Amino acid sequence: MMASVRDNKEKSRFELDVGDELAFANYRLTPSAVVITHTETPRNLRGRGIASDLVKGALDLIRSDGRNVVAGCSFVAVYLRRHPEYADLVA
Repeated sequence: MMASVRDNKEKSRFELDVGDELAFANYRLTPSAVVITHTETPRNLRGRGIASDLVKGALDLIRSDGRNVVAGCSFVAVYLRRHPEYADLVA
């Protein structure tokens, strides 16, 4: 079973452990939103939906914190277009 997404506040990124590998999404905070600036999945894990799991987990954490999100990278922008259940989070 895959670990859950966590917010590594010290590094300003959401992280997801996949075995001994790490996928992450960098972010910066504004007064009203979380701007996800970059997502990174290890090359050997790409194409398996891990980045989508990472973004979904990050969006769920952002929602639970009562914040909005800004897609600062193309992967997050596409994810948000494909998942209207997160439309309420878009700043």
